[in-house]
Amino acid sequence: MDAEKDDRWQYTQQHSDSSNITTSLELGDTISLRSEFKMDEMEEELKCPVCGSFFREPILLPCSHNICLACARNILVQTPDAESPQSSRASGSGLSDYDYLDLDKMSLYSEADSGYGSYGGFVSAPTTPCQKSPNGVRVFPPAVPQPPAQHHLLGHQGSLPPIPRNSCITCPQCHRSLNLDERGLRGFAKNRVLEGVVDRYQQSKAAALKCQLCEKSPKEATVMCEQCDVFYCDPCRLRCHPPRGPLAKHRLVPPAHGRVSRRTSPRKISTCTEHELENLSMYCVQCKMPVCYQCLEEGKHGTHEVKALGAMWKLHKGQLSQALNILSDRATEAKEFLVQLRNMVQHIQPADGPGRPLLVTSGWGTLKENGVEFEACLVAQCDALIDALNRRKAQLLTRVNKEHEHKLKVVRDQISHCTVKLRQTTGLMEYCVEVIKENDPSGFLQISDALIRRVHMTEGQWGKGTLTPRMTSDFDLTLDSGPLLQTIHQLDFVQMKVPAAPMLQLEECCTINNSATLSWKQPPLSTIAVDGYILELDDGNGGQYREVYVGTETICTVDGLHYNSTYMSRVKAFNTSGVGQYSKILAMQTSEIAWFTFDPASAHPDIILSNDNLTVTCNSYDDRVVMGNSGFSRGVHYWEITVDRYDNHPDPAFGVARGDVLKDVMLGKDDRAWAMYVDNNRSWFMHNNSHTNRTDGGVSKGATVGVLLDFTRRVLIFLINDEQQGPVAFEGIEGLYYPAISLNRNVQVTLHTGLPIPDFYTPGEADLSGSVC
Repeated sequence: MDAEKDDRWQYTQQHSDSSNITTSLELGDTISLRSEFKMDEMEEELKCPVCGSFFREPILLPCSHNICLACARNILVQTPDAESPQSSRASGSGLSDYDYLDLDKMSLYSEADSGYGSYGGFVSAPTTPCQKSPNGVRVFPPAVPQPPAQHHLLGHQGSLPPIPRNSCITCPQCHRSLNLDERGLRGFAKNRVLEGVVDRYQQSKAAALKCQLCEKSPKEATVMCEQCDVFYCDPCRLRCHPPRGPLAKHRLVPPAHGRVSRRTSPRKISTCTEHELENLSMYCVQCKMPVCYQCLEEGKHGTHEVKALGAMWKLHKGQLSQALNILSDRATEAKEFLVQLRNMVQHIQPADGPGRPLLVTSGWGTLKENGVEFEACLVAQCDALIDALNRRKAQLLTRVNKEHEHKLKVVRDQISHCTVKLRQTTGLMEYCVEVIKENDPSGFLQISDALIRRVHMTEGQWGKGTLTPRMTSDFDLTLDSGPLLQTIHQLDFVQMKVPAAPMLQLEECCTINNSATLSWKQPPLSTIAVDGYILELDDGNGGQYREVYVGTETICTVDGLHYNSTYMSRVKAFNTSGVGQYSKILAMQTSEIAWFTFDPASAHPDIILSNDNLTVTCNSYDDRVVMGNSGFSRGVHYWEITVDRYDNHPDPAFGVARGDVLKDVMLGKDDRAWAMYVDNNRSWFMHNNSHTNRTDGGVSKGATVGVLLDFTRRVLIFLINDEQQGPVAFEGIEGLYYPAISLNRNVQVTLHTGLPIPDFYTPGEADLSGSVC
């Protein structure tokens, strides 16, 4: 066991010495983020929730919130000296003079899941008269006299009075309560990263840095070269440090970052809160906290998985930077969205005095004017109707004003909400940028998990719909002055705009075989009434558009299209005012090869289908017809039928047919089918009960019959076992045809589709006479 400990200690020393870790992460991305957002917006992140001032000697609570050390002493609550709250309740004694608050117990930290178990469990705190901090946070007065809560008293910790026994502290932000152990507030880790960020922020508020190369009256510096260690204003940078030659490789940073980089104060070495003489050297993956060698040897982390401090430092910095980039995109969208909302306010808000612009629609056109002109037009039209219109005029004006005020209220509320959220987001981003710059691995890892969660949570708050206007700035109301005087009591606004062009929903549009499904919707902010839609498709060959659907639905499936064709589709909306513009044109490609099955809806009742309508037989001794569920009128198509059962030498027929073919006779007996019927020895072609081209060679169980339909040459050809059976069976094939067969109970066959054209056949040949073999 000792040998194992020695090995583990050597690994710790070799891989995790926090004093020798240097960061390899570049801050270019985060610095570029700083240029978009003001550092002032980070200020709220750097203030204590109790005193409202900048953090001074902040400590990190188990809930990941921070508090000044002095403020922590001020909000301590002392529980009864004789027994803890748990033992008092367990004993059942009712002698205590204290009542206990029902505090938040949502997240009870244990040694197994948090690493903070040594601080004790979350418990209730005694009720005492409460005070208010400057920012409204509830503060519990101490149970014993303590010095005033001033930061300068914390200059030397030894000058402070001891923490009372059985003390309890409640987080001022999440209101979780925690018992302190014998170490008191020393048991909480100091947040040196936050302290460093506060220090840099206060430095950045000092006087601006001046250019070091200006001869008279130095100007304010705009950049600092890290290699030259010189601050430049813009003119001096262009003159003395041009971006070419060797100087092009120098790195220029904002002056504030240059000031920070020149600080020479050494980094403090982090020590363990449980073993104050030990440096933090490893990271406990299970507890998510830095630990020391003694924690691994003697403490509760001995059986936990640990990793090198430097590796976890770099990993968490990368995760925070990645999450921060996503949040930055959301913040940028929010800034653009606020500009859009403010423009809407200017569009809706009327100017002072007459002639204020408002949206007025006249006939088919739209004039971008303003609300008072709309009112003036309304008043003029109402005055023209003399006394009978005055009562109705007042009602209509009230309606317009309410619409105007409603629009302003909605947009202003959204601006206020988005501004507050953006300020919080940019403040968090600035704070995270400063945290990433810290070179203290253990201090960073103490807060990195919580920061990553906050960034992800904040990014999630900018979800769907947050950056979408809740109101349009248009006044889509038009007064129709046409009604007669006797109908004045029915006077109201009518819709005089044609609908906007619909938007095709590409994610729902698709093609299956020779069917196309299209879906569309009106633009999100459109308030114009729509009575219906018109869907148009061309002929799949660049021809004229034709209407294929007129109705109120917003999704339509068009069947019976040509295979291997590209159809252009478009849709437009209409209402009582007219027809709107077309949507964008969508090209839809049908399947190159036909996939189909037998159609139970068109089959004779004696037909028996199975195997997903691919296998067919019959329960009658008479021939019965079944067709495929897809029709063909263009292209070249090939399918095969295998004979699964063949008894007593029947004569099944294979071919194509019109949709109205007779179903109770052999295929080819009427003039609406073209077929080859075959027995076990020979075959015949048959159409309109005419038998031609008797050919030797029949079928048996396991045989394969192929059907080749070529509309480019307008021919029909049959094959048996991959060999052409006879000459070209039929010529002059035009129109719409369905695959079809006829059979009786002695035969069972299975259909195979989606097959390539046989190798021997070349579509489009001019010679149609004789065999093509």
